[in-house]
Amino acid sequence: MKEPKTNKSALAQTSPFPIGLNIDRAKGSYIYDVEGNAFLDFASGIAVSALGHGNTKITEAIKKQVDKHLHVMVYGEFHQKAQIELGTKLTSFLPNPLDQVYFVNSGTEANEGALKLAKRYTGLTEIISFKNSYHGSTHGSLSVSGNESKKFAFRPLLPDVKFIEFNDIEQLQEISEKTACVIMETIQGDAGVRIPSTEFMRALRIKCTETKTLLILDEIQCGMGRTGFMFAFQRFGIVPDILTLGKALGSGMPMGAFIAPFEIMNALSNNPPLGHITTFGGHPVACAAALAGLEILEEEEIIKNVENKGALLETLLQHVNIVELRRIGLLFAIELSSPTAVQKVVKYCHENGVLSFWFLSCPESFRVAPPLNISNSDIKKGAEIIVEALDRL
Repeated sequence: MKEPKTNKSALAQTSPFPIGLNIDRAKGSYIYDVEGNAFLDFASGIAVSALGHGNTKITEAIKKQVDKHLHVMVYGEFHQKAQIELGTKLTSFLPNPLDQVYFVNSGTEANEGALKLAKRYTGLTEIISFKNSYHGSTHGSLSVSGNESKKFAFRPLLPDVKFIEFNDIEQLQEISEKTACVIMETIQGDAGVRIPSTEFMRALRIKCTETKTLLILDEIQCGMGRTGFMFAFQRFGIVPDILTLGKALGSGMPMGAFIAPFEIMNALSNNPPLGHITTFGGHPVACAAALAGLEILEEEEIIKNVENKGALLETLLQHVNIVELRRIGLLFAIELSSPTAVQKVVKYCHENGVLSFWFLSCPESFRVAPPLNISNSDIKKGAEIIVEALDRL
């Protein structure tokens, strides 16, 4: 028998300095620790819990599916009602020709599938991404992410990847007939909420069309209503060739998806067959939760109020110690004078009952992304504590 471990958790750690809250439960816009302390969730689990915590409609949908069945077969081999209903509902929100959904377990898996699909469909290998981008931490997703400090220890990575400047129209000349795909976050999230111009987005779409390059838009963080539109690309009047989703899609359950027209997606089904496979992708319980979340967004008209809530919070957060506030919908990056200042503010907020978080690739900014259905009173409460933290810098 092994000796008992001392001063060490059985769980692997992602960093030497985790927040370390001991979580007991969560409800609405609040998370509670084991001592009963309440924390207003201004991070939403990094934009995952877009409808807050413990939504009754979502938990009931989960329980109902659990009573029916859990995993029954690897994805794609059986017809499962939960998957079919979710795929039908999700594509109903999307413009033509985005009509085929491939469900996976996470956002980075969605990007992996999208990259494979682009290479398989075009027969090309060159991929163009953007500096300061973030697409996940698996090898393919890491290969097209722009943060070298997160990549160097894992090289060699995927070959034939080029990086260009985000929101720079002149750089689009790098896209050519040799380019299989361009992958881009519609809104750069981890770079500190960088928002492209409509002119740039439309020029990107035109260039990809001219060169027969597939345009992959990564909306893992900015999709599902976060920007005030169901999908952020709708702001710019364009349609991607492949769309990737994750985070909020699962309504708190592990879920990702890549979506493309039938003509493109069908390339993964032959020569070779099973060009992309997943055991747990499209898990019926995750699908049930995701479907309930989509129905809530539709029936309760939550998205139409996102911009007003975001504008209210932006107004309340005006402060002399803020260098720049970047916002789209209810996704904020609040830039301060230094990473040290960010750490002080985030720490003060945690100690006083508000959960915010930082950015991996933008240490001089901290993120705010509360649930989309947060009340105005909770917006004001959270803003008051953030302002108190800013006052102390």
